Amino acid sequence: MKRREFIALLGGAALTPVAARAQQAMPVIGLINGTSAQKYEPQVAAFRLGLKESGFVDGENVTIEYRWADGDYSRLPELAADLVKRQVAVIVANTPANIAAKKATDKIPVVFTTASDPVQIGLVTNLNHPGGNVTGVTQLNASLGPKRLELAHELLPAATDLALLVNPNDPARAEKFTHEVGEAAKYLGLQLHVLRAGTEAEIETTLAGIAQTKASALVVGADAFYNANARLLAEASLRNRVPTIYEYTEFTDAGGLMSYGGDIKESYRWAGIYAGRILKGAKPADLPVQQSTTVELIVNLKTAKALGITVPLPLLGRADKIVE
Repeated sequence: MKRREFIALLGGAALTPVAARAQQAMPVIGLINGTSAQKYEPQVAAFRLGLKESGFVDGENVTIEYRWADGDYSRLPELAADLVKRQVAVIVANTPANIAAKKATDKIPVVFTTASDPVQIGLVTNLNHPGGNVTGVTQLNASLGPKRLELAHELLPAATDLALLVNPNDPARAEKFTHEVGEAAKYLGLQLHVLRAGTEAEIETTLAGIAQTKASALVVGADAFYNANARLLAEASLRNRVPTIYEYTEFTDAGGLMSYGGDIKESYRWAGIYAGRILKGAKPADLPVQQSTTVELIVNLKTAKALGITVPLPLLGRADKIVE
């Protein structure tokens, strides 16, 4: 063997463990979610976009490890503990996964996305100065439940009975949402029927049997499981001729009647930006909670016509977007 070839061979051998160590040194982000990978792909894409804006690309200079509960929220503490054991650099989680993540560690930075008030649900003590190892993004959409009930009442002013759908798998949020919407129903002089569905099959059967409650319309509660099944909710409500209002545009885009809320994909983009900043050395305690201030009312006029509903002109005039 020639000397030059021998030196080259030694050089190649020496680079191999170096490359392996570089690969091992790549920071790892743990993303934990109560739903499924397939149904939350748009939100994850938005997260990766925000991460890229901060200079990180999955597989190039960062690794993302996903943990999906597939709708079984009881698995979230176990999944969060697994990421802590893995010693990831950052944990990104939605509600209620973010609650599990906070309980699992007070050292690893946690970036949350939530539709709830993060102070009320115990994620942070202050929006401007989160303190501790947790910060994130909120759309405060859960607090808009009473407004959605009001919009449903405005759509159908003659209706005396309306229904609310909540997920029993997240009892704390379901109870809070039920109380707030229930108070709004009392104020408006409406009878509120509380329905529960925590699986896809239960969504189908609940909407199929809603006529038995005498409810004229349905308000869907804020929940990650419902976000993942926006299309199913839209299709089931149309199939069973149930006028329904939810929080995100994904619902009306899929054929739902009305939506009123912020942009969930934008919150995931900001979660990606925050995760990137933390990887660069920022401390969660110094990153104020991002709050979405944009709320959109969207009306699917095509669905209204299919349901035989005439949308009042004042309501239609306030719509930020009309699907025709």
